[in-house]
Amino acid sequence: MITLIVNGESRTVNAEESTPLLWILRDHLNLTGTKYGCGMSLCGACTVHVEGRPMRACTLPLSAVAGKSITTIEGIGAEQLTPVQEAWLAHDVAQCGYCQSGQIMAASALLQENNHPNDAEIDAAMSGIVCRCGSYQRVREAIHAAAQTMSPAGRAV
Repeated sequence: MITLIVNGESRTVNAEESTPLLWILRDHLNLTGTKYGCGMSLCGACTVHVEGRPMRACTLPLSAVAGKSITTIEGIGAEQLTPVQEAWLAHDVAQCGYCQSGQIMAASALLQENNHPNDAEIDAAMSGIVCRCGSYQRVREAIHAAAQTMSPAGRAV
């Protein structure tokens, strides 16, 4: 039995320590917003926050996150939309939507650390999150828009 803190709630799972976090989230905890894309940490569809940092859940073993705080797409804006989510809607970022949980998780982590990133910083933070629809320009525009709506104190992203 391994205990995790997922979206602020203590959760205990009975699984092999080598089981990827992605399958714990999806199959054990029924949090299906985090997507399986490639299984090799290359596409970013499975991005979650571990202790506030973006990580790929598809190759992250359960043993590496025991007792740690994990935030999934379900935990972002659970009470109300965040500036990132609002910007995503305003800029029509989502097309097929498959990569969007990973995109939003990566953008949220970026804006937690740097609430006024330039294009190069956005591109670096978002690299590795594959969007098969090619909405990269709208992702960048949405991140800039979200940054503009954040207060200097750093409104939750």
